Amino acid sequence: MENFEKVLVQYEPMISALIRKLHIYRDYDGFRQVGKIALWQAWRKFDEEKGNFTPFAYRSMQGAMLDELKRESRLAERMLIAENEQFERLEDPLPVAEEMPEWLEAAPLTLNERLLLDELFLNGKSVVELAEAHNISLAGMKKRRERTLKKVKAYMEETDDCFRPAENGTKDHW
Repeated sequence: MENFEKVLVQYEPMISALIRKLHIYRDYDGFRQVGKIALWQAWRKFDEEKGNFTPFAYRSMQGAMLDELKRESRLAERMLIAENEQFERLEDPLPVAEEMPEWLEAAPLTLNERLLLDELFLNGKSVVELAEAHNISLAGMKKRRERTLKKVKAYMEETDDCFRPAENGTKDHW
């Protein structure tokens, strides 16, 4: 039989056709390489006395690509199982505070801003939940949260009262 480079040029369209037939839509180069390796192995193993090379090459390449698809599928399944196990091991979310710190009572916040802080930090609600509950967009709720937290930060910077050393020498803050 002729040299492998000529065989490869002749059978490259068959490799592309197999990729399309098997509905491979990602990692084309990887599967093309699998096809080329399978073609090379078939070329080396082929015995001219046993029949025509074309069907032998086709079955060899198809089998190698199917094996690779199965291997990737098993790997993806194992990775998904591992990810799920990691998520299950995650602890409960951080505990929420029982009440707002006293220094925050003096902050110049509106009633709606105080309610927002309560929902976020005391009740542990997410921004998504709050947006749905108040019937506003997620972006709108994020903006409200941002404005409220900026007010709190500005108040904290104005008054160092909230970070005065406590009697035990540590800083008393929430």
